[in-house]
Amino acid sequence: MNLRLLFTALLVLGIAGATAGYGAGDKKVTIRAGHFPNITHAQGVIGQARGDFEKAYGDSAEVDWKIFTAGPTAIEALFAGELDIAYIGPNPAINGYIKSYGEALRVVSGAASGGAAFVVRSDSGIKTDKDLDGKKLATPAIGGTQDVALRTWLAEKGYKLKEKGGTVEVAPLANPDQLTLFIKKDLDGAWTVEPWVSRLIVEGGGEIFVDEKDLWPDGEYVTTHIIVSTKFLKEHPDLVKTWLETNLDITNWINENPEEAKKVLNEEIKKETGKALPDEVLNAGFPRIEFTYDPIASSLYKVAQDAFDIGFLRKKPDLTDIYDLTILNGILKERGLEEITVGSPKTAVN
Repeated sequence: MNLRLLFTALLVLGIAGATAGYGAGDKKVTIRAGHFPNITHAQGVIGQARGDFEKAYGDSAEVDWKIFTAGPTAIEALFAGELDIAYIGPNPAINGYIKSYGEALRVVSGAASGGAAFVVRSDSGIKTDKDLDGKKLATPAIGGTQDVALRTWLAEKGYKLKEKGGTVEVAPLANPDQLTLFIKKDLDGAWTVEPWVSRLIVEGGGEIFVDEKDLWPDGEYVTTHIIVSTKFLKEHPDLVKTWLETNLDITNWINENPEEAKKVLNEEIKKETGKALPDEVLNAGFPRIEFTYDPIASSLYKVAQDAFDIGFLRKKPDLTDIYDLTILNGILKERGLEEITVGSPKTAVN
């Protein structure tokens, strides 16, 4: 059997099995929704905290929230039919789309831009990009969004990694471990995302060496967007529309009420993780992020090309159908806002 057809069959069987418990007699559709407990997923965190989505659905649907700490785990849940909609970073979405031969998911809206940076210990001796020989650096996960960003940047600067006979080590380290090693002076730098950028600075004695926004046109690049399983999108476009309308309302509220938004966000993060972010970290990290419904497609296409160029993708990525902004653009039109075009992946990466 063709591998694409086989994956599609397995995907459908997985979703059917996972949703079998929601019988026709159930009054409400259950939406399995996911987010990470961090600043860059603020719309999901705040929406869960205040019950915005549940209020918007009324008697038509209920939301079963699932908290993730890594993109690959969320994608696996979506493949298994255990997740319908999620706030997630660009690389997990790209990997999920490619691994499923374009069948499993669609990006339906943006959520956040910015918030990522290359942080180095202030006493690491790294003052210019000529000072990285022999240094130990880290990213949250191999092949993740920040990992691709660091490896691409190092290659552009002419560095070869230790794993390939070079002089710079890049290790996959969970964000809490990065902070621990910063404090112990056993790690020289890390490319990561808020709130860990600010935590490495405030608690780990670090300083920003490269703010990723400085590498992108107009300082804009996708950090978080919203994905939906293609099956759920086809079966429940009305529910997806309500979600995106609510996400847009939360986005506007965050941008208009940043102080109150920070408070609600941090209270929910404490509830979900057992520990709130220090005020100094939250106040430093929040302004580095732009909350937006624009998925900034050109940056996703570039990230996918970078992943291919450094060897994480075996063949040139075709992301032709990864976006479905039909519902979002309908909402924007209703509200008198400019619709979003995603352009051509081939044009964007060449």
